[in-house]
Amino acid sequence: MESLIVVFHIIVAIAIIGLVLIQQGKGADAGASFGGGASQTVFGSAGSGNFLTRSTSILAAVFFATSFSLAYFAKEKATSLSSEGLPSIEAVKTVEQEAPVVEEYAPADSEAPLVD
Repeated sequence: MESLIVVFHIIVAIAIIGLVLIQQGKGADAGASFGGGASQTVFGSAGSGNFLTRSTSILAAVFFATSFSLAYFAKEKATSLSSEGLPSIEAVKTVEQEAPVVEEYAPADSEAPLVD
């Protein structure tokens, strides 16, 4: 289920990028007064602004929802790992602090080098 949401999340992200790149900026409206009539647009005389803006808003909401669902799955995975009996960070730090330091020395009568 998680991998399906990840794939859908990536597709929605790519679609948002495409829709943002297709949209015209605010300065593009000046070209309409010099003969670029709105009757030649694909989306009709109302223009593509409303359609593209609404589509981008819907995809942003879907992206937001998939982000939350992926965060939920990550939280569930993290709590399931900690409930399996794996030690916590505090327990590992406590064990490291309490562990005695053992130093190895070569015997005094031997000329053998120290062992690493």
